[in-house]
Amino acid sequence: MSLGDDHESSGGYGGTGQTRTRLPDSGDAFGDPRRRSSSRSLVTVVGVVVLLIAAIAFANRGDGDAESSGSGSDKAESSATAPTGEQPVKSKTGDIATGYAHTEQGAQSAATNYGIALGSADMYNLEKRHAIVNTVYAPDVATSQLPEFDQVYSKESFLEKLGLTKDGSAPSGQTFVSRVVPVGTKVTSYNDTTASVALWYTSLFGLSGEGSRNPVTESWYTTTYQLKWVDGDWKVTGFTQKDGPVPVGRDQRASTAEDMSKAVEEYGGFTYAR
Repeated sequence: MSLGDDHESSGGYGGTGQTRTRLPDSGDAFGDPRRRSSSRSLVTVVGVVVLLIAAIAFANRGDGDAESSGSGSDKAESSATAPTGEQPVKSKTGDIATGYAHTEQGAQSAATNYGIALGSADMYNLEKRHAIVNTVYAPDVATSQLPEFDQVYSKESFLEKLGLTKDGSAPSGQTFVSRVVPVGTKVTSYNDTTASVALWYTSLFGLSGEGSRNPVTESWYTTTYQLKWVDGDWKVTGFTQKDGPVPVGRDQRASTAEDMSKAVEEYGGFTYAR
């Protein structure tokens, strides 16, 4: 499963609910970059500046009101933003965090981190793919799903369409990017043995480098994971995926292939959420 862009169906499996595996396609995953007029860019910049000025004016007005009231009371002290929730898990299986809390929050954390792993470029490497699937899926489901994953990810015509070599790696001089960036989660159902968690995220997918025909693009998806409490941890039994919600894009110049490749190499992806 790649949670990056357009995907193909890989079917489902009995007893765990219908699973729709969707994989990148060249259709809209690598669409032409958006082009907007300079006048719209100016309007956007002006709008941002106006909002910023309004925010500053509002903050200053609050200070002025407190001082002019003559009450002599001190202003409320602002507190530093702090992370919420339980402590992060302290165990790992390979590079994937495991050992989640038997709670709704634990299920959300599991779904998020498993989504990151399943949407990574490592899924295109046979050995790493097997390690990921065996870690995030329930044992019985992993056994049935691995052949399907291998059939899709090892298909030469599929890899060729993405611009990858036969072993799923990027051509010389290019960098393969497949990264899930979580935005938020929502528990849609929960009990002591099963949970359903919707993960909203943005995805970066494509090839960065000289001569790339599939430049790195951004897409938005929501994937709902079905989880099961197995041997003291949450494991995936199935998932469904849909597009969006998609925010309105801003007028920002796309980075060069060199800058994108450098960023991917220098900025490591997150392995633990919440």
